[in-house]
Amino acid sequence: MPTEMHLSRWHRVRLVAEGAVIGLAVGALIALYRYLLSNSETLLRLCTGWLLQHGALVVLWFVALLIICFVVDRLMMFEPYTQASGIPQIDAEVSGHISMPWYRVVPTKLAEGVLCAFSGLSLGREGPSVLLGGMAAKGVNRIFGRGQTRAHERLMVTCGAAAGMSAAFHAPLTGVLFAVEEIHKEFSASLIISAMTSSVVADFVSSHLLGVTPLIHLVVYKTAPHALYPAILLMGVICGVLGSLHNAGMFFVQDKLYGPFETKTPFVRMAVPFVLAGVLAFVWPDLLCGGDAIVERVMNIRNETMLTILALLVGKYVFTTICFGSGAPGGTLFPLVVMGLLVGALYGMGVSNVAGIPYAYVNSFIVLGVAGLFSAVIQAPVTAVVMVFELTGSMEALLATSVVSIVSYVTATLLRTDAYYEHLYARMLGKAKAMQLSGVRHGHEMLKRYVIGVGSRVDGLTVRDVAWPEGVLVVTVREAGIKKIVKGSTPLNALNEITVVMDEYDETKTDELMHGLCDPRD
Repeated sequence: MPTEMHLSRWHRVRLVAEGAVIGLAVGALIALYRYLLSNSETLLRLCTGWLLQHGALVVLWFVALLIICFVVDRLMMFEPYTQASGIPQIDAEVSGHISMPWYRVVPTKLAEGVLCAFSGLSLGREGPSVLLGGMAAKGVNRIFGRGQTRAHERLMVTCGAAAGMSAAFHAPLTGVLFAVEEIHKEFSASLIISAMTSSVVADFVSSHLLGVTPLIHLVVYKTAPHALYPAILLMGVICGVLGSLHNAGMFFVQDKLYGPFETKTPFVRMAVPFVLAGVLAFVWPDLLCGGDAIVERVMNIRNETMLTILALLVGKYVFTTICFGSGAPGGTLFPLVVMGLLVGALYGMGVSNVAGIPYAYVNSFIVLGVAGLFSAVIQAPVTAVVMVFELTGSMEALLATSVVSIVSYVTATLLRTDAYYEHLYARMLGKAKAMQLSGVRHGHEMLKRYVIGVGSRVDGLTVRDVAWPEGVLVVTVREAGIKKIVKGSTPLNALNEITVVMDEYDETKTDELMHGLCDPRD
């Protein structure tokens, strides 16, 4: 027993040390990434401002955008794993479905992010920061952790992803909760110890290099009294509905509008948002990049009208959807937070006008809008609450934030909305190919979980031995809390939990067939 305790203590110390090293590496990398993006956006506004004074030269900007689009296309062809946000790729890396070359992903993603920011695309930095953090951690593990198991490496990748989110948002607790709730999806002492250490160290490094000012500083001037909670509950429902619409629109543009061009080079798809960004740079520059210009306007909400806020919300969503749906290398988390601010501002202004509440409470609704929309879209309510706490630095809105997050999460769940990153994860793994090639009508892919009953029809078989219902593909098999890589030879034993992808249109029929396979027999 003393020996086991001694080893256990040293194991904990080692986890902290490894987490700290990863935090140092990721913090420095994300600080560099944020610095480059910030300067790229500044240079963008200088260039477009100068071109506006020389109208005849505006055409040169569109030529430059097409050249940049081609360069980004070549980078994405060089390293395909850098497409889109990067969070689904980290999910796949941690689950063991892929193994990304960290030494190619990191420089490629950095270059793509700078080019897209300079072009004005409405993309976030948090998703790419998660990917960069995870790959930096993988690189550290490969360089200094020789002989470590693949499972340990995946743990380190999760810690790097947490550190990336922490350094991007200047919110270490958010990084930890996001890594646990969205990426690893299970609690363990090893994960919490390592992820917390890496997140705190990464935040310290990035804030030391870039300053301690939060990415978005939200202020709660007045805590909402209990008399406002009916309006707060209604806001949770509205955020849940808007979150469902957000995901449905994103999936529609990605699958339907850009789907026919999926086999083409990225240039064919990305030319649309690049050209649109060029137009908006001269007619509506507030919509460009992540949304810093919109944040400044929302923070001075008294100077804005409800019509202006609504226009910014619709415009930001449409432009972000067009950019992200094309597969451009960037995320949507920061634009999502910006849209949450706009939803909260619009709702708060409406409540103030209708109910006559003091305008100081509008800021409270702005904060709640971020939590509600984030919770509904990502379906990670705990992360939403913690993120808002860290962005405000105040416990005063904790109760109201929790209420909105839970209600919006339940509303989105009842509307049968796929969790945003789970859908992208399944799509990235190509789980919908069988349904698309069959030529039958299909809807959004959805994930469902089943527990294999004792003595069921699949108990004791392997994955390849089971006649699965049409359109069903097994994604993961979890046994005793351990997630297994799915192969044809993967055994299916009683009490295993399997996760499958199915078509929402066939859910009722398919669910009945799956229960027939998995439920215990008398």
